[in-house]
Parts: sequence; C-alpha cells; structure tokens
Amino acid sequence: MQKTVAFHTLGCKLNFSETSSISRMFSASGYDKVEFDQPADVYVINTCSVTENADKECRQIIRKLKRQSPDSKVAVVGCYAQLQPNQIASIPGVSLVLGAAEKFNIVEHLENISESTEAEIHATAIDEVDFYVDAHSFGDRTRTFLKVQDGCDYGCSFCTIPLARGKSRSAEIHAIVAQAQQIAESGVKEIVLTGVNIGDFGKGESGGKSRNENFLDLIKALDEVEGIERFRISSIEPNLLNEEIIQFVASSKRFAPHFHIPLQSGSDKVLKLMRRRYLRELYTERVELIKQAMPHCCIGVDVIVGFPGETHDDFLETYKFLNELDISYLHVFTYSERPNTLAIEMGESVPMEERKRRSKMLRSLSVKKRRFFYEQHLGETRPVLFESENNKGFIQGFTDNYIKVKTPFNNDLVHEVVDVVLSEVDADGDMIGRCLQFPVFNLQSNEQESFVPLKTVNRKL
Repeated sequence: MQKTVAFHTLGCKLNFSETSSISRMFSASGYDKVEFDQPADVYVINTCSVTENADKECRQIIRKLKRQSPDSKVAVVGCYAQLQPNQIASIPGVSLVLGAAEKFNIVEHLENISESTEAEIHATAIDEVDFYVDAHSFGDRTRTFLKVQDGCDYGCSFCTIPLARGKSRSAEIHAIVAQAQQIAESGVKEIVLTGVNIGDFGKGESGGKSRNENFLDLIKALDEVEGIERFRISSIEPNLLNEEIIQFVASSKRFAPHFHIPLQSGSDKVLKLMRRRYLRELYTERVELIKQAMPHCCIGVDVIVGFPGETHDDFLETYKFLNELDISYLHVFTYSERPNTLAIEMGESVPMEERKRRSKMLRSLSVKKRRFFYEQHLGETRPVLFESENNKGFIQGFTDNYIKVKTPFNNDLVHEVVDVVLSEVDADGDMIGRCLQFPVFNLQSNEQESFVPLKTVNRKL
C-alpha cells in the first residue's frame, strides 16, 4: 500500500511556503497526501516559536495525533525544533526532530529512521545554517506565498528568530522571477512575498553581500511578470521601507497598495529596550509618505504589549500614538518570555493580567481602526479577488487595498478578480459588495434589484 502523509503548519506565511515545498518532496517520493485529521503513516508538524502559546499548541497537537493514530510516525520541524529539540524529543510519540539545516532532508531521514521508541534528533548549530532553499505554497488557486528571503541579522531583544533561522540570506532575483512565472502558469492570481526580514533582501547564501541586488530591484523585476494579477508584500521593517519602494508601489502595475509594517511599541523608551532600529518619528514619516502617495493604501501594524519595563504611561503613549496614526488595523501580541533572549534578563516584568488588559484595549482599537478605514471607501468600486469559501450564502475576497468583501455566492466569482461596489459595512465589520458584472439579488426577497454605483476609482489613485 502507498504510504500517506499529513501536514500541519504553525506560525507565519514563511512556514506555510516551506511546508508546501516539503509536501512536494513527499509526493515525489511516492507518498499520498491526506488531511491532518485523517489517519496517516507520517505526520509532519512545521512549528513556530515566536510565543509561548505556539510551543503549547505544538505539544497538544502531538499528543492528539498519537491518540488518533498510535502507530504513525510524527516528525517535527521548524523554529521550535531548532530551538528546543530535546524538549520536543521528550514528548511521547515523537519519532523525528529536525533542525533548520535538516528539515528539507526529511524524506531521507524518515526512510533511514530506526524502530526505536526514542525520537531521533538531527539539529546543528544555527551558525551552520548558511544556505538558502526556495519555497512557495501551492494548492490554492487564489494566492501563493512565495519565499524570497530567510533569516535575520537584527537581534531584537525579544526575538528568537535569528537563533531559529540563522543569518539573513536570499535567493537571486532571476530565480524568484522564474518561480513567479511558474506560479502564473498554474493560474494563481496573487503572490504574497514572504520571508523573515524581506526588506533586507540581497544577501547571499553565506549571509554576506555577495551580489548587487536589493528589495527594490526585486519588486521592479516581479512587476513585469505576466499572468499575476497582484503581488502583495507580507511585512517589511519601517527602516527598510524607503521612499523609493513606496513610490514604486504607488505607480506599479501589479503591487497592491497594502503595507504591513511592524511597530512593536509607540514608546521610544520601549523601542530602545527592544533594540529596534528606529524610533516613533521615523515610523510616522513612513506612514505619512505612504498616505501622500496612496491615500487609499491599507497599513497594518504589529505591536507587542507588556514588554519588560513597559509602564502604564508607556502603554498609554503607545495607545495614543496608534489612535492618532492613519493606519488600518493592528496585529497585537502579548509579550511572552522566550529563553535565550536579552529581554528575559531585563526584569520589571509586567503582570500577565495587565498584559492581557492592554492587549484587549489595542484589539478593540484595531476593530475601530479597521471599520473607519472601510467606511472611508464606501461607494467606491474596487477590484476584488474572490475565494472559494461559501459562508452562509456568501463568497468573500479582498480588494487590492485589503478590504474584506463579501457578496451573495456565485460560482462564477470563484478565483476571479471582479470590480465590486463597496456598499455597506455590516455588523461583523465586513464590507458588503455588489458585483457590476453579475445581477444583484435581494437576499430577503430573492428578487433582482437594479443598482447604480456611486463612483468608480482607479486601482491606483
């Protein structure tokens, strides 16, 4: 009988792209892929270790799998596997733990694994992980996550990623363009560029500046790839998001007017403790530059609450800064202590209940920011890339500037880019849209309505 394998991915878009590449390796070796909740011969868990919750989730999944399929092999890869291999190996049921240097050799390791009940560990020092492996996700005709960079040289005081992924390094532009062309041929409409620190693009496999390429060169080259409707930049550090990049996105043919820019704190004191490479003033300048070039641009923000030494006044400074900033939504992270980071030695720990209270306040602010951003675009006509989900009679998708839109389900919309009038923000905070190419129906009476759009805007203002 043909062997089966199932995958589960924790964490970031980069992990999803790498899981897909690992999945293709199994397929090439004759494995059939099955869903993760089905019995399988092999389960692969690609882990994250950004927060303590990610660690806990990994352990819970492993225990559940062994109850589900007690005779299966469980292989754990990813950041958590690099940082805490012995801890993972001690979890009952784990067969194989692979660090950053070995995760792409997983099929070979499984073929040679012993029948011992103890987990095998293959992990090297992170300094030895100085090579680059291409990766992109597949299986979704709507969008693909395309890895363009790996590792990080920054050393923020709260972060374990440099310890888990090594030095900053990236593929060459011609190789990434070739991947994008291959993805376009598969019918995918949107590519999301992903990595650990993609604005640092251009460093070679050894982590050194081995070629004269940068992130601006990359996006200019990708903008010429035919067949891709949109490119989207997943996340970019504010100090690396320069005016040239902003202006290029504003004038480009395919790059979406959407930036996700980590802030982490609105307090200069806390930013210095975090060892970030900018202060509030630079962040404000970047937001203003974006809005001047693209008033319709969506701006997402990462922020951490409860960092050691963050006082009540420091948090209020962050809250006020974000409240007054022209941004669209927040990703809020509650600080959790991570081993082998500078932050864990700083003392002045914020009580967990206070961390949760601050997190709740910022999440509420995010809801208000998102709704305000949506309401600014009511009456406009924007291109929406619809997905296949049919939720309570609706199909949903995103505009170029990352407004989530839903409209009555029509199978002709699936995986298509359609001009949609943004007509109403509902109680859930979602935008209701009306497609210009298809008849509009009243959901209550099921009768066709006539509809005249209020106004139409270009994709780039």
